Amino acid sequence: MEDAKNTMEQFDPDKDISFLCEQSRKYNYISPEDFAKYNVKRGLRNQDGTGVQVGITKICSVHGYIVDEGDKVPVPGRLTYRGISVDDIVRGCMAEDRFGFEEVAWLLLYGQLPTEHQLEIFNRTIAHQRELPDGFIDDIIMKVPSQSIMITLARSVLGLYAYDPNPDDMALENTMLQSISLIAKLPLIMVAAYQVKRRTFDRKSMHFHQPRSNLTIAENILRTLRSHKQFTHQEAMLLDMCLMLHAEHGGGNNSTFAARVLTSSGTDTYSAISAGIGSLKGPRHGGANAKVREMMAHLQQEVSDWENDDEVSSFLERVLKKEAGDGSGLIYGMGHAVYTLSDPRAIILRDCARQLALESEHAKEFALYESVERLTPAVFASVKGISDPVCANVDLYSGMVYKLLKIPEELVTPMFAVSRTVGWCAHRIEEILTTGGKIIRPAYKTVTPRSSYVPLRER
Repeated sequence: MEDAKNTMEQFDPDKDISFLCEQSRKYNYISPEDFAKYNVKRGLRNQDGTGVQVGITKICSVHGYIVDEGDKVPVPGRLTYRGISVDDIVRGCMAEDRFGFEEVAWLLLYGQLPTEHQLEIFNRTIAHQRELPDGFIDDIIMKVPSQSIMITLARSVLGLYAYDPNPDDMALENTMLQSISLIAKLPLIMVAAYQVKRRTFDRKSMHFHQPRSNLTIAENILRTLRSHKQFTHQEAMLLDMCLMLHAEHGGGNNSTFAARVLTSSGTDTYSAISAGIGSLKGPRHGGANAKVREMMAHLQQEVSDWENDDEVSSFLERVLKKEAGDGSGLIYGMGHAVYTLSDPRAIILRDCARQLALESEHAKEFALYESVERLTPAVFASVKGISDPVCANVDLYSGMVYKLLKIPEELVTPMFAVSRTVGWCAHRIEEILTTGGKIIRPAYKTVTPRSSYVPLRER
């Protein structure tokens, strides 16, 4: 007993964890040279940075370069939903002064633009599926609150499994119903998660407003999020545009691929979509828009004259050298895996948000974002010695747009997830219908040398 007591008194959890991590680093590290030796493409990326093709899709095309005689040639970015330019979709809806996110959802799920009658049926179905199960907010969200809205979203999606009478039925009719249900419910879950977070961790009052069946998803988000339930048509249209631009981005992005991988195993819709949310939470994916706002906050604190290009460039240089920002060496919101000369989503967001910014107290701040976009390519070339084009991506301006809409910072990435659920569901349905039941199972090369088992007393 005395020996056991002494052992407990000597227990140092920090020291023990440090020792265990040391062992892990010693035996788990794999040299980059090994990847080259065995021709293994890290991150499923080719040597020129392009993605390894692992599938075929009809849903979306992301185009940012052409290959000419083996060379990667930059071209203006182009994003198409079911073959239709997203720029044309957004600007078409704006020209007619109408909301378009539900239309985009139909297009991605069913393959063609809806007629007025089809869109009416779809909107009616979404409104019917919007209501959360009785006690859901109390049991799933309020009893286990989290400071991370993304974690609450993922957990809530998994929680919906328990309320579904046929959660594992992968027939098209059931999968489609589950998809529409998630598209309809996620906005309300997001707002509820934020309200509970406000009360539990911020010690502020919370409020719950019922959505209206005659309002769009964008309108209902603003109505339920704001204590006074008031919003302008311009604000709702801008949010709707953000939802349209974030709805889909091809099968190769990390979160969509994660959803397709889980789908290929035969698992349920809720597990597949929660996997997409978990992926999107990462700062190298959807979480990058929150990191942009964090980086810009550092810039605004450290740069005294926001209109001085030299001061702004100096800060960006220090970011690349890991001397400023979060120490990652990344200028968040700049650069993209596919887009080279331009990201069409960033262009649309920048152009549409500029007027709202000029009419607000954020005009100078918005100009600072544009300065970061303008100055980064030269800074990148100077510090990295690489002259490849570097364009702004959608994350640079999406966070600023949400700030103009008075969307809380904690909801920037969750808002992305609410929109991207449409794309995840579309890809899940395509995976079910077209892959012939093949599970996605890539191979890993083992580089550990063979060794013999040694009895414990002889080690």
